[in-house]
Amino acid sequence: MRYLPLTDADRRLMLDRIGIDSVDDLFVDVPPVARLNGPLSALPSHQAEYAVERIIGGLAEKNIHAGACPSFLGAGAYRHHVPASVDQLLLRGEFLTSYTPYQPEVSQGTLQSLFEFQTQVALLTGMDVANASMYDGATACSEAVMMANRITRRGKALVSSGLHPHYREVIQTMADSTGFSVEALPPSIQQNEDLTDSINPDTSCVVVQNPDFFGRLGDYTALAEACHANGALLVVVVTEVVSLGLLKPPGAMGADIVVAEGQSIGNALGFGGPHVGLFACKEKYLRQMPGRLCGQTIDAGGRRGYVLTLSTREQHIRREKATSNICTNSGLCALAFTIHLSLLGEEGLTQLAELNHALACSLADKIAQVPGCRVVNDSFFNEFTVELPVPAAEFVEHMAKLPLLAGVPVSRLYPENPDMDNLLLVAVTELNTIQEMETFVQALKELS
Repeated sequence: MRYLPLTDADRRLMLDRIGIDSVDDLFVDVPPVARLNGPLSALPSHQAEYAVERIIGGLAEKNIHAGACPSFLGAGAYRHHVPASVDQLLLRGEFLTSYTPYQPEVSQGTLQSLFEFQTQVALLTGMDVANASMYDGATACSEAVMMANRITRRGKALVSSGLHPHYREVIQTMADSTGFSVEALPPSIQQNEDLTDSINPDTSCVVVQNPDFFGRLGDYTALAEACHANGALLVVVVTEVVSLGLLKPPGAMGADIVVAEGQSIGNALGFGGPHVGLFACKEKYLRQMPGRLCGQTIDAGGRRGYVLTLSTREQHIRREKATSNICTNSGLCALAFTIHLSLLGEEGLTQLAELNHALACSLADKIAQVPGCRVVNDSFFNEFTVELPVPAAEFVEHMAKLPLLAGVPVSRLYPENPDMDNLLLVAVTELNTIQEMETFVQALKELS
């Protein structure tokens, strides 16, 4: 068969070559409790392709995705308008089918697009240099912590209570596997933590988020000074990159490393991905930065050209010397980011950010007038936290029947904190209409 080319004799030959009796012997390291004893009983053994498409389509229709109805979902992934021209340009063969630019003489287009991407990220974050993208914001965050460990030769990260729980989990996963420690302050809706008191001689970095998980804004200039006075670095995380069109950039606050999730610009939600991680730092830490760095040069004929200036990954150098073992980047997503941001321009990005903030303020003001509901934030960009008179998860399930995606219950991300059961994260972007907000508020009034 064309798609199942191996015969029993082929399989027997391969098993004999590696010295085992059966395919099952390949899975001896998997505990028996984690193995299936037979096929999944709920699934038919086989179906025609059109029948499978019908079944899968029926299952998909049971879900409500963010593009099918009014959506106020956020919590690290945001629904923004992506111009059709972005996707159309991505379809160009030289971009869509290109791979790692090992040969600069035939990869000038890819290298230039990455160079432009780095320039945009450096300008947005207010930092000296940026790399040619990471997988996503969470992995970029963990890479930033490990970079700080290398620079300071220390092994403890201090994590703010306002850092997104997924980012906290990724940091902890890397800590467990590579041997550094994490001091994570418990999540709290009270914005009164003093991280400076927790910095000690073992602290390699302090990790904060702006806007934070609950949508609150902060100026970390004083914290940066405290970090530097104690020999530690400040890592600032941004999960809603559109906010940088309006807010003070982390570099202007004294941040040493800035990481961000770039999905909001150029990249649709896509049922969870792919995303694109942004990574920028001060120039003096350049050689400890993970990933790739594309540079601009002049060739022998005086023409401008682009090269891979820094490739500190295990694909390029000895594994034990690599600053990162992430073996690829999100090049196509980075290109989408670059195209969209180029179409917006500086003025367009600022206007987009202002529109997001204005719409969010409008909804927050309306919600604050509903009896029994309280907007927790005293500051926010386009996302804020609402305290409801009932569990937020129940309200979200009720609204989904309209259908309307009312936001993300904090309990979904912090199920171990029952005191947060009534908290709802609400995000508003340029795609939300006044009518959608009126429907949201009316539902809240009926609830109270």
